[in-house]
Amino acid sequence: MRLPNLDDLTSVGSRLVERAGGVAGRVLVESSVRLGVTGLRRAGKTVFTTAVVDNLLRAGRLPFLDVVSTGRLQAARLQPQPDPDVPRFQYEEHLKSLSGPDPRWPEPTRGISQLRLAMRYRTTSAIKRVMQPTAILNLDIVDYPGEWLMDLPLLNQSFAAWSTLTLDLAERAPRAALSADWRAWLGTIDPAGRAEEELARTGARLFTDYLHACRNADGLSLIQPGRFIEPGDFENAPLLTFCPLPGSPRGRGTLWELMEERYDAYKTVVVRRFFAEHFARLDRQIVLIDVLGALNAGPDAVADMKRSLELSLEPFRHGSSGWLDWLFGTKIDRVLFAATKADHIASSQHPNLRRLLDDLVADARRAVRFEGATVETMAIAALKSTETVMAEHEGQQLRCVRGTPVGRDRETVLYPGDIPDMRDVFLRPYQFMPFKPPPDAGADGRGLPHIRLDQALQFLLGDYLA
Repeated sequence: MRLPNLDDLTSVGSRLVERAGGVAGRVLVESSVRLGVTGLRRAGKTVFTTAVVDNLLRAGRLPFLDVVSTGRLQAARLQPQPDPDVPRFQYEEHLKSLSGPDPRWPEPTRGISQLRLAMRYRTTSAIKRVMQPTAILNLDIVDYPGEWLMDLPLLNQSFAAWSTLTLDLAERAPRAALSADWRAWLGTIDPAGRAEEELARTGARLFTDYLHACRNADGLSLIQPGRFIEPGDFENAPLLTFCPLPGSPRGRGTLWELMEERYDAYKTVVVRRFFAEHFARLDRQIVLIDVLGALNAGPDAVADMKRSLELSLEPFRHGSSGWLDWLFGTKIDRVLFAATKADHIASSQHPNLRRLLDDLVADARRAVRFEGATVETMAIAALKSTETVMAEHEGQQLRCVRGTPVGRDRETVLYPGDIPDMRDVFLRPYQFMPFKPPPDAGADGRGLPHIRLDQALQFLLGDYLA
């Protein structure tokens, strides 16, 4: 007896749909994917999200996204907010600032926002085609201040452990000079003394000033708690009125107990809720990393960024997705580490940038892979601001970049230099120039120009759009 093949089953399924009186025939296969665009401050999360949405809506610059290259993407459009209590990501405003005649980079993100984009496409799945030849994928993306990402490691730290680590870090260069006033104040108080609100407020103010100084310094990434820098809805709340304390005294009514209670409240009310509502539901994750910015800031910044990334990834649930996800919560089964601003260097240096990224995230990548997730690395630019050109210098042909540097008014050809190997990072200073967005980007209606954004989307979403 001949066993039925897949075509037989598809045919039978189609006839069953037709016999259902036309009701089932109108069923549209619809699914959702929640993409976590994570990264430290200045990594380019807002620009990345804007470029992703613009390019998926226009679909004119995505040759390596299979659903586009095969002509299966029928249309994409913005949808109403999936979460009514989360502000909408201001896509139109950001696109206008990036693509006009006098473009500018977006201001740093101050609060959380979200966007949903629906894509209608022709499926290649025989199982899906039984119900309908076309399907819809809802893509949800959340934007948030990069400082908030560094709150996640606090979930696994007690007040005593966090205080010890933070004080140890504050005593080392380059943070020692930045934290001098706060550490001097610590020398005048007794953590085991009576709890006084004025002491708590003074300590929190000096500690916050120190954190702001860290943010303003070049290349420092490990800044906690993030809401001290970008408080959002919690500005002036008592749970932002604490700071690390030396020692580990115990006792009722002490300053230590007051600070510890507020630290624990911060973890519960702010960090745990933020993680549960937004990060615990992620399906896919891209980690944006400003490698060039860290190189500019020096060896300490490179080491600080590496440590920050490893700490920030620990709370996420990585691993293979399964049919019981609805019961135990989703896992992130694909993670892309992306070195941003690849357009600031010549295209010939992109492989070197990726190799350096591989070295920087090697430990984090191994940890994620051990949990069962698929991991990839890329060098990308969500908005391409330069062109690689050849220029002659002292009889030598050099690969340079042509664009408008930040702080200048006219286009310039610059030689940015080479990306070092990890072992050479500490041998000399680097100065990779930042560039302005190009005038009238995407004016041809094909979407914002980019570098490998389509390859990133294929890795992150390609199987969902099959």
